[in-house]
Amino acid sequence: MRILKSLLTARETGILLALILVIVAATVANPSFVFSRDGSRDLLLTPSLLLLVAVGQAVVIITRNVDLSVGSVVGLTAYLTGRLFIDVPGIPPIVVFLAGGLLGALLGLVNGALVAYAKVPALVITLGTMYIYRGINIAWTGSDRINASDLPKDFRGLGTGMFLGLPYLTLIAFAVLIVAAWYLHTRRSGRELYAIGSDPAAAHLYGLPVTNRVLMAFLVSGALSGFAGVLFAARYGTVASNAGTGWELQAIGAAVIGGVAMAGGAGTVWGAAVGAFLLLTINRALPIIGIDDFWQQAVVGALIIGAIVLDRVLAVRRHRKLIAEREDHR
Repeated sequence: MRILKSLLTARETGILLALILVIVAATVANPSFVFSRDGSRDLLLTPSLLLLVAVGQAVVIITRNVDLSVGSVVGLTAYLTGRLFIDVPGIPPIVVFLAGGLLGALLGLVNGALVAYAKVPALVITLGTMYIYRGINIAWTGSDRINASDLPKDFRGLGTGMFLGLPYLTLIAFAVLIVAAWYLHTRRSGRELYAIGSDPAAAHLYGLPVTNRVLMAFLVSGALSGFAGVLFAARYGTVASNAGTGWELQAIGAAVIGGVAMAGGAGTVWGAAVGAFLLLTINRALPIIGIDDFWQQAVVGALIIGAIVLDRVLAVRRHRKLIAEREDHR
């Protein structure tokens, strides 16, 4: 009964119900939204890449930081993917995945080092690196672009292929999600991220390795963004200098909508994943329902504001409850 009550009262359950309602409304307006091969596939496939980036973003936000450079990292690693296949004929796809993940991890480590050692707010640092990484991408790409014909057929199959009715990208994204959720929930270093986000000063006084954990959070965010960049090339085939533009805001929005508190110390990667699905499903569903572009953006903005307000209300309630319990014990 306690487990059932926890599930029913969890923030993630409410977001999941909202996602189901959006899908039902769009399906009633146009049954092919779900009841067609392309409709059901796109429902699972489209949010998968954002899910990867949102999971990394959630890990950073839990530590009371934010990473605005993830979209630029996606763009850089997507173009790197194409260049590797063009410049190194016959290169194994696994090597390309490793290269993309390593580049992303390195760029994330730069962010983490500047935040952890320079003691500059992550918002400022990653805003700067967002432009730096994007500038490098534009300078490297120029007017060039990667075309689907430049990529091996088997690699492109990862972006569109299916296994047992589920897209490969969705299976990959959920495998990463499960590992991240397991790590944050069961490993001591994962739980320490929540402690750091709840109160960085107290965590430092307690002896937690705050600097190392912050570095790790940004490294994970960068690596997952790099991994998403490789899969971006597989999914879309075409990669230009604007690849990944705007993904940083979508990833933050997905995490916040999914219940990851911007103040740090609260939330789950499960919530960020559901938030990613809700965010992109809304973008697909609202035109079908007949809502114009302006209101589509307004709905997403309202969801983000509502999530932040709800987090604040819940935080105030928890604070009052703790005070009441202390008075009862006196």
